[in-house]
Amino acid sequence: MIINLDLPTSVVFGRGRLGELGRRTQPFGTSALLVCGRGAVRRHGILDGALKSLADAGITATVFDAVLPEPTATEADLAVEAALRAGCDVIIGIGGGSAIDTAKAVAAGMRLGPVGPLVGRTLDRIPGPVPVVAVPTTAGSGAEMTRGAILTDPRRGLKSGIRGDDLFPRLALVDPLLARSVPAAVAADTAFDALAHAVEGYVARRSDDFTRWCAGRALELLARRRDAILRTPDDPATRDDLAFAALLGGIVVANASTCLPHRLQQAMGGLGVPISHGRGLAALYPVWLRHARPHAGERFAEIAARLGGGDVHDLVDRFRGAVGVTGGLRASGIGDGHVDAILAAVSGNLDNDPIPEIDEGRLRAIVREAL
Repeated sequence: MIINLDLPTSVVFGRGRLGELGRRTQPFGTSALLVCGRGAVRRHGILDGALKSLADAGITATVFDAVLPEPTATEADLAVEAALRAGCDVIIGIGGGSAIDTAKAVAAGMRLGPVGPLVGRTLDRIPGPVPVVAVPTTAGSGAEMTRGAILTDPRRGLKSGIRGDDLFPRLALVDPLLARSVPAAVAADTAFDALAHAVEGYVARRSDDFTRWCAGRALELLARRRDAILRTPDDPATRDDLAFAALLGGIVVANASTCLPHRLQQAMGGLGVPISHGRGLAALYPVWLRHARPHAGERFAEIAARLGGGDVHDLVDRFRGAVGVTGGLRASGIGDGHVDAILAAVSGNLDNDPIPEIDEGRLRAIVREAL
């Protein structure tokens, strides 16, 4: 048995634990930039709860609430300016993967300059890294456990990752009750993202016994709650399971990374087409499964067993239908004229995928079939 495990992030998990944010942040700094969006975290009192907890712990907070659903280096640079003006020494990302990834990018930008040129780079050690605290309000991205921040650099039209060990959050505070604020469409997208992390982490070439255990457990939890994700979203037990599945997915991504669907979906970020991460993955998945299954048949059979038994294609399609992310890429506005641009923007390691020797012909075939 060979296991490679890297978990530099402390985890605090459980209902109601947002109230501990201030006390848990104290070891990292006394002046926080709180990075979030302008919608649900304000509407549902999450931001107020976070600010109260920080104030009770003697931590001053500056709020940057301009994070977009598809974050860009432009907003991250504005947040860097706000953090430097306020003398912040810790960054707190509260929200979905967009907010948490932006928080990581801000931490990098505070030390290394403009964020745009950092997109697509793997960073060496950052001098005096600014600590990041992650508070997810969605169950899917796993960003609270990973070393990457996925953003778009508008100048280059490039959506890719800023990666580096210093971008791992120092703390992930996971309160499943916070996901009650999530709109149904976001819940659907993030649920499929969580499924994709588990599936890809299970078959990735970098996977090992531990990451496959985490991925397998996440698949079981997602299968158990598949029909409840949209039907009974406020059920506390459902929220617990989905948040835990997302956390496990983040551990999997941090250690085994992802496969071809994530590389292709990220390449769509510079198209100017409003397709969400989860919906893009869902459009690619039926095609990718057909191409990848012959090269990892035993592991895909194990995935099917974890999802309840049967054919893995049917089980994934059933999950897509349950959360309402069906249809191909055309349904989201991507057409034949976008194929070349997608292929030109693919970045990252393709060798982690079970499909051997992926070339442009294979990529083109998958994208065209996914239309």
